Amino acid sequence: MFVFVCAGCGARLTAPLAQVALPAHAHQQYGNGIQLPVLMEPGTFAVEPEPWGPPWRRWQEIDPGEAEARGIHAPVHALSGGAPGSIVIAPGDTRGTVLLPEESGGYCCGLGWGDGPNMACEGCGLPVATRIDDCSVWQAVWLAPGAVHRLPVDDGDIAVLSWTELLEEGKGTPPIEPVTRWSSPCGLDHRWSWSPAWEAAAGRALAHMLAASAGRPVTVPHGLVAEVFRRALDALLPAAQPASRAVLAGPGRPVPDEDADMILVPTHPQTGELWIPEGPGASAYPVPLPFGVWRWMAFPEPHLRHPASGVMPDGILRDDPPMPRPPHLFRADPGTFRHTLVRLPAVRSPWLREILDNLTPHMHAGLF
Repeated sequence: MFVFVCAGCGARLTAPLAQVALPAHAHQQYGNGIQLPVLMEPGTFAVEPEPWGPPWRRWQEIDPGEAEARGIHAPVHALSGGAPGSIVIAPGDTRGTVLLPEESGGYCCGLGWGDGPNMACEGCGLPVATRIDDCSVWQAVWLAPGAVHRLPVDDGDIAVLSWTELLEEGKGTPPIEPVTRWSSPCGLDHRWSWSPAWEAAAGRALAHMLAASAGRPVTVPHGLVAEVFRRALDALLPAAQPASRAVLAGPGRPVPDEDADMILVPTHPQTGELWIPEGPGASAYPVPLPFGVWRWMAFPEPHLRHPASGVMPDGILRDDPPMPRPPHLFRADPGTFRHTLVRLPAVRSPWLREILDNLTPHMHAGLF
């Protein structure tokens, strides 16, 4: 467990926190006028290893050698000129800070990045963090890496759970959930939609699947995996060549066979490490999925849970009707897809670069 303190005066700025993996949807921008929830679980923090936040530099201002050194293999709109190592926490875990509203950007429905930190240390006034809660972005506080120090605390160590223990916890991420709009004239407007976290996870995974396909078609298992990936894979890849085969693999699943070209595997929610099989399936390309998304794909629940008050007696099952379906087919998140693909060397291939360059028409076609 750690706390973060002000680099200027040493004042404590956070509650005790345990480190976890950076969520795949950390930088997602979802829809328009959407009220997204808090990014991080209370009591946790994650680190963005890349530079993130202002100042931003347009692609035309960046030397190709610099972009290559940063692991960017195709053009992007802009790159951050900030320092690497930003720390993201839940807003409720901050302590001893004050807001600097004059330094905030956004203001469509809340606070955005602006030109720099919009939170300061209450003790010495040093700008230390940026509070984000504008519409269509995940609510979070990003601590500036040069303005804070991390210190261990004696609140007990957090054990890293084994894959078996993670399965026993039973924490999956439902694929469908209610989302809230700010734009309704009557106030908040709720509707059922595909989970934004699922769309981001699919965007990252789809980029890896295309890169691993080498331009060949890809087959995926029937069911929820097919609903998420098959339409985009069939539209973006040719159908005339021998197909690559992608399968679900992971703890509690059958061992992948040697014919699998790709395996959709979970990332550990605490460490970010990929689950890697032993045996013949170990040579397959691992496609990362957040553990909660992977768990629901691997062990889907028959009905999504409705919010309810009170406690049902032991042994009694609810008989609520099925959850409403979203009004459109599943679409991978385009921003997360682009963010991932430009960081994969395979994007230099002309056919894959063409997909990237035509992302907007693919969005209009409903693939993203």
